[in-house]
Amino acid sequence: MITISWIIERLLVKPTEGSLTDVVITADWRCNGVETTGTGDDEKTYSGTCYGSASFAPPTGSFTPYKDLTEAQVLGWCFANGVDKTAIEANVSAQIADQINPPVIAPPLPWLPPEMIVPPMLPQVEPVLVADQPVVSDTAA
Repeated sequence: MITISWIIERLLVKPTEGSLTDVVITADWRCNGVETTGTGDDEKTYSGTCYGSASFAPPTGSFTPYKDLTEAQVLGWCFANGVDKTAIEANVSAQIADQINPPVIAPPLPWLPPEMIVPPMLPQVEPVLVADQPVVSDTAA
């Protein structure tokens, strides 16, 4: 089962807007998905993500001070201002499904020999011992 999570990564704020301070004008959001299949040595984790930003008009009704904002509240603003939650979650889920069952693959070319996983052994050659050359030192100089 895919687990979906939404996060706000950054807020852009106007320091002043009329009589208001620290007014959020843009939120950068991310939707992450993760699914784990198999168990033990066969366990694999797949993930997908979408990200974007949502811009907001200056508030005309109630105003929440910046320090009192919650991530859930800002995500609500994003969904109310054009971020299609259902479509984005479907996209993230499709990314994961495509990793689990790729719709397109690139198999090896059929006219090439198969790749060898282990290189062939090289013939063993007996080492040849070479005597050390004597070192001549000219100390007469």
